[in-house]
Amino acid sequence: MALTGRTALLAAIGSLPVGILAPSWAGMLAVNAPLTLAILCDYAMAAPVRTLQFTRTGDTAVRLGDGADVQLTVTNPSRRRLRAQLRDAWPPSAAQAPARQKLTVPAGERRRVTTSLRPTRRGDRRAERVTVRSYGPLGLAARQGNHNVPWTVRVLPPFTSRKHLPSRLARLRELDGRTSVLTRGEGTEFDSLREYVPGDDTRSIDWRATARQTAVAVRTWRPERDRHILIVLDTGRTTAGRVGDVPRLDAAIDAALLLTALASRAGDRVDLLAYDRRLRAQVQGRSASDVLPAVVDALAPLEPELVETDARGLAATALARAPRRSLIVLLTGLDAAPVEEGLLPVLPQLTQRHTVLVASPSDPHVARMAATRGTIEGVYEAAAATQAQSQRLRTAEQLQRHGVTVVDSAPDDFAPALADAYLALKAAGRL
Repeated sequence: MALTGRTALLAAIGSLPVGILAPSWAGMLAVNAPLTLAILCDYAMAAPVRTLQFTRTGDTAVRLGDGADVQLTVTNPSRRRLRAQLRDAWPPSAAQAPARQKLTVPAGERRRVTTSLRPTRRGDRRAERVTVRSYGPLGLAARQGNHNVPWTVRVLPPFTSRKHLPSRLARLRELDGRTSVLTRGEGTEFDSLREYVPGDDTRSIDWRATARQTAVAVRTWRPERDRHILIVLDTGRTTAGRVGDVPRLDAAIDAALLLTALASRAGDRVDLLAYDRRLRAQVQGRSASDVLPAVVDALAPLEPELVETDARGLAATALARAPRRSLIVLLTGLDAAPVEEGLLPVLPQLTQRHTVLVASPSDPHVARMAATRGTIEGVYEAAAATQAQSQRLRTAEQLQRHGVTVVDSAPDDFAPALADAYLALKAAGRL
């Protein structure tokens, strides 16, 4: 049986999609047939949402702390003008602006809107979905729908320690000039000839060059440049703790980037791996110009894993990646239990063939606790902090007795301290 009059209008209202009309309108529409008819007409004249087409362009990578722009192009293939409110959903850590945008697209045309992002965390930030609410000409009713329009922006590490790179490069150039002196033995490269002076090793005399000139000529040498540096990041549970304002892993990543930039400019070959119970990331066999971008990209999505690091697996993986003598830089914690139970038993496998450097950022809060005085609570905090510092010092001394170089510094000084340790090893001829 067909419906007529007010019954037909109410049935039409009931057929509208949920959410189109506000609840407060329901009673009003029941007694206002002209308004109801206007809303139905407005709804019918709203541009369809399902047929809309979307494409994305814009930034795919951004350094943490910087901004990125992603453009969304909306194509309206229908015969009706699109009057819409659009929401391009991103994760909260993407910090998008604006959250919603108004959009008008004539029939058969396209328009572009821009979403600005300023991410607050490293890693991949993926667009969720695009929600469009299409209004009729009167703005009384609307159609709404969602579209999946995938896009990923990789948030790279901020590399705040790059400000220390020029000074370390200057020291590197100074070191290269100072070490162009007489040395002998394996692992050196011929540099130049100079005139003999009393005290020079007679084994360095170049007799052929001497025969061609009137003065005695001796060979000078410089440290070999093509050394292998393997940076190993521990991504186990201890790296999830915060030191200062950043997680321990982020401080290690920043130091790894500075060391990579410095060593590659020094002519050394740099590889990297991240490990806890399995390999999380690796960079291997890259040229000097490509290694830093590759390391930045590999470390960007890295997060700590809440598992105990498998020290034996880490050592085996490192040895497999370093078949010849190398400098192995292990970025991990100096907590007594993980080092004594995990690292120390496998350390001889590494030190037997390689030069090993263990680096760990310390917690500045512990140093502040150790200086606390004046109250009973402060005295107890100072005692606990002093005990923690003593345990950390004993752990470092245990590693040094195995021939390991240890870097233990506050987060703000950690990256340059690691770079200085690398330069000191290079100056001492231990690379």
